[in-house]
Amino acid sequence: MSETPSNFPSPGLGDYYQRELSMHPPAYAPGYKSSVLRSPQKALLSLEQGMGEITGPAFSHNDLGPLDNDMILNYAKTGEPIGERIVVHGRVLDENGRGLPEVLVEAWQANAGGRYRHKKDTYLAPIDPNFGGCGRTLTDENGYYFFRTIKPGPYPWRNYINSWRPAHIHFSVFGHSFTQRLITQMYFEGDPLIGICPIVKTIPDAGAIERLIAPLDMKASAPLDYRAYRFDIVLRGRRSTLFENRLEGN
Repeated sequence: MSETPSNFPSPGLGDYYQRELSMHPPAYAPGYKSSVLRSPQKALLSLEQGMGEITGPAFSHNDLGPLDNDMILNYAKTGEPIGERIVVHGRVLDENGRGLPEVLVEAWQANAGGRYRHKKDTYLAPIDPNFGGCGRTLTDENGYYFFRTIKPGPYPWRNYINSWRPAHIHFSVFGHSFTQRLITQMYFEGDPLIGICPIVKTIPDAGAIERLIAPLDMKASAPLDYRAYRFDIVLRGRRSTLFENRLEGN
């Protein structure tokens, strides 16, 4: 969901807002089966941030290849991958709505059949020999990024009986300091599996869920080629994009 600078409060120069914990999912959520075992058993500790958390990392275009943000071509060997061609684009913003330049954005996803290229993924859907499912890019001077890819398929998972993950793309965003590091998931507008997904249902705030859903953007779509989805990412503090199902990070 796009945010404009006028929607954001203004802290002191160089400050980070505290996260609004009430909108984040709890670490212990029985409906999300694996959280029962991995959630903390003791009270969390608050640590003061040092220079290692509020500075770096820094990336440059020299670290990237020309096809790194094109998942349609960056793994293709004998032809293009099978599936619906899409573009995912948007801006990476700070908590005041300002675009963040030269931020490393990484993405990974399942193929059109809902299968990851990973040795532990044993779903029945076939592996696409021309689709790796990974990409990366740097934001421009206005915080803008885009990926060209194939729309991922949903897939079943061993949560409870007949649990399915909605189609989604994982994002890792480094920000301008380690305290802004964010790992999240983007869902697609109109997917009926979003409302019944055990992971999504751990999020207690409806507005926070909406910020994880990318709306269709026909203005950025190309006739007879691809459809586009818009996904703006807000780092740290109020209105931040959620950090998957964990309280650490971001």
